[in-house]
Amino acid sequence: MKIVFRVDSSLQIGSGHLMRCLTLAERLKKENGSDVYFIMRDLSGNLIDLVKQKKITVFELPQVEPGEALAGYAKWLTVTQEQDAAETIASIEIIGKPDILIIDSYAIDITWENMLRPYVEKIMVIDDLANRKHDCDILLDQNEYRNKDKRYEYLVPQHCQLLLGPQHAILREEFYEERKKIRVRDGKINNILVFFGGSDTGNETMKALQAISMLEFNDITVNVIVGKSNPNQKEIEKFCDKNNNMHYFCQVDNIAEFMNAADLAIGAGGTITWERCFLGLPAIVVAIADNQVELTEACASKGILVFLGDKSTVTTPLLSQAILNIEGRTLKKIAQNCLDEGKDYGRRNIFASS
Repeated sequence: MKIVFRVDSSLQIGSGHLMRCLTLAERLKKENGSDVYFIMRDLSGNLIDLVKQKKITVFELPQVEPGEALAGYAKWLTVTQEQDAAETIASIEIIGKPDILIIDSYAIDITWENMLRPYVEKIMVIDDLANRKHDCDILLDQNEYRNKDKRYEYLVPQHCQLLLGPQHAILREEFYEERKKIRVRDGKINNILVFFGGSDTGNETMKALQAISMLEFNDITVNVIVGKSNPNQKEIEKFCDKNNNMHYFCQVDNIAEFMNAADLAIGAGGTITWERCFLGLPAIVVAIADNQVELTEACASKGILVFLGDKSTVTTPLLSQAILNIEGRTLKKIAQNCLDEGKDYGRRNIFASS
């Protein structure tokens, strides 16, 4: 099976879309023996080299200054959908007709997909916004929403196979291995993991570190992870160096191990929500993007995390108080809720019936 991914990463986009595609690509290579290719645009802060390190062929689309007419998520492509589609078609003609084209971009919709339709056997879309129409055969939205069964009702063709909810979550193999070594958390905080994704342009990481520092938890281990594209790396590393209990790490490939060792996580919403939950890790969550709010509220209502709100409203004192409030019985209960909720995450083969 030949599978092509169209996905980007950048300072603006972050790394989440790319990382879940990489995870899926590696699974398809291992389990299905698929040949996988990535088509990515050369954007500022991209992680194209990371894909190449996985011995995956990448077709690079040229870097372009965003057009003034582009707005919202359209800026992610830096060109019109028509131009991006034409450049993607040129790459696919070199690769050869793929069995499945997988698209993971908030900037792409039915306009782009209609142009690609003659050049592929099937189209799969990974989405969670449910705000635009798609011409696709499979749609994956691994997030939890109160109305998840209705969100795409008029946005995809009738024949489209919908894969909805975290039972379809794309989890790396390391998470399944760590789940086998899961430990019982007793409600005490001895280890805190701080991770706000690959770029964290708003520097919520520093806000969290300052909140922990205010509490003078000098005997608690604090592991701080940032992505390679984080623009505040030096500032964060310097802050950690001044605090003996804070340990700085950049672009790790064993985050599941860090999660399993932690008693509490402080971080963003998004894909990492399912990773934390799968390993029974309670979290205090700050939404760093608008699309994280609804799904994080839904998860908070299930008791699998504590949601403080959008980054614009979350202050350092609020974070400090949340850490104090969660320790003990609340922390232990959330950990158990996560284990119960996450036991079936990622267990379904995405292409089992496609």
